[in-house]
Amino acid sequence: MANAAPLRLFEARQKIFPRRVDGTFRRLKWAIMAVTLAIYYVTPWLRWDRGPWAPDQAVLVDLAHRRFYMFSIEIWPHEFYYVAGLLIMAGIGLFLVTSAVGRAWCGYACPQTVWTDLFLHVERAIDGDRNAQIRLQNAPLSLEKIARRGSKWAIWLAISVATGGAWIFYFADAPTLMRDVVAGQAPFVAYATIGVLTCTTFVLGGFLREQVCIYMCPWPRIQGAMLDEKSLVVTYKAWRGEPRSRGLKRALARDGEVAPIATGDCIDCNACVAVCPTGIDIREGPQVGCITCALCIDACDQVMAKLDRPPRLIGYTTAADEALAREARPTISPLRRLMRPRTLLYSAAWIAIGLAMLFALGARTRLDLSVQQARNPVWVRLSDGAIRNSYTVKIRNMEARPRRVEIGIADFDGVVWTETGSREAGATSVQVEVGADQVAKVPLFVAAPAAGDARSPLRFTVRGLDRDGGGDSDDSYFERPEVRQ
Repeated sequence: MANAAPLRLFEARQKIFPRRVDGTFRRLKWAIMAVTLAIYYVTPWLRWDRGPWAPDQAVLVDLAHRRFYMFSIEIWPHEFYYVAGLLIMAGIGLFLVTSAVGRAWCGYACPQTVWTDLFLHVERAIDGDRNAQIRLQNAPLSLEKIARRGSKWAIWLAISVATGGAWIFYFADAPTLMRDVVAGQAPFVAYATIGVLTCTTFVLGGFLREQVCIYMCPWPRIQGAMLDEKSLVVTYKAWRGEPRSRGLKRALARDGEVAPIATGDCIDCNACVAVCPTGIDIREGPQVGCITCALCIDACDQVMAKLDRPPRLIGYTTAADEALAREARPTISPLRRLMRPRTLLYSAAWIAIGLAMLFALGARTRLDLSVQQARNPVWVRLSDGAIRNSYTVKIRNMEARPRRVEIGIADFDGVVWTETGSREAGATSVQVEVGADQVAKVPLFVAAPAAGDARSPLRFTVRGLDRDGGGDSDDSYFERPEVRQ
């Protein structure tokens, strides 16, 4: 026991050098990477005409004015439930995709995957493919090694700066902020945000890579509960590949046997391991490190083509299909695979939330009214014995243009006027101007006869006087002094 090896609770990282591969799924990853990067970098520069009183940036999170613009949709702070709905839809959509096709998000569209893939292509362009990278890694320090490392890290850094810079353009007018950033006149928070995102992109995409997917990201653990025997995942078909011919030949040579023996299609070439961005061996079965990027499928198909054997020794399949294939029985059709209770429930929830949000967007009013009664004093007795209450009326104009509106009191024996008017000129309604995309605070006075309940319901209404009309209402109270018996 004295010579027993010490117990190791942590295994040092083994640097991974994924090999370049070409094939159906590699080209699919290229296309998705191009689309997602284009969306991220280009979206802040898209323009959308909302009229002269609103910003013309298509997608803008305007923190200064507390607005969120997405093309023709404008979200106000009191409508944050739309953002919450989008986040819920994104979560349910992720559950649906995982239940149907496994970790497709992780393998193709996750930002960590996209930027790591981009950094890997830069690395191959400078250091060479897998074997050249390994030789360079093991080579002693030299001018060539320093030059390659420096140029590679410089490009990584440029991509990281562009990533951080693109993010801040979502929060202000992109052309204006770009000029301010270059001129050194942008707010400190802009430079701080660029710095933080530059560091995280550079470190996570350039150095940590698979460590983020395996150890830092919680989704690999959560997705285990989302999968079932009918979920589509990348699978090594052991029933077809085993026993591996390469290992058997070595064993036979070692034992001196020359008798022929049946072998599977797998020749133990490790091509699937060499191309894996997380360095796992898919032949060991489902594991947390597999992001289902399917590059191992492309690599294995290339080997099978050279050996004149059927493709998809490694392929997208389900546990249920694998069990049927072992028994040489027909597999489940893709439609039946998708039409199962779990996916139908996720789909129904996703569609229901989306339809509810669309209905709410279509039915929402562009004029909003809220009333707050002044409490100090609650009421004032006028010279003619009438009672006056004071209110602050907030009118929210959610149109990108000024609007003239009418504020009135409904079914109430009294008159209303603004602080610029008078009791004598009071009527059942007043007209005010509300600026484009603004909230107007209007002090109002309401007078009514002293005879009546100590607290009477009072409804304020607002309606647009232009062609679009629209309106809203809010309930309050009119208070009088209590009559003592």
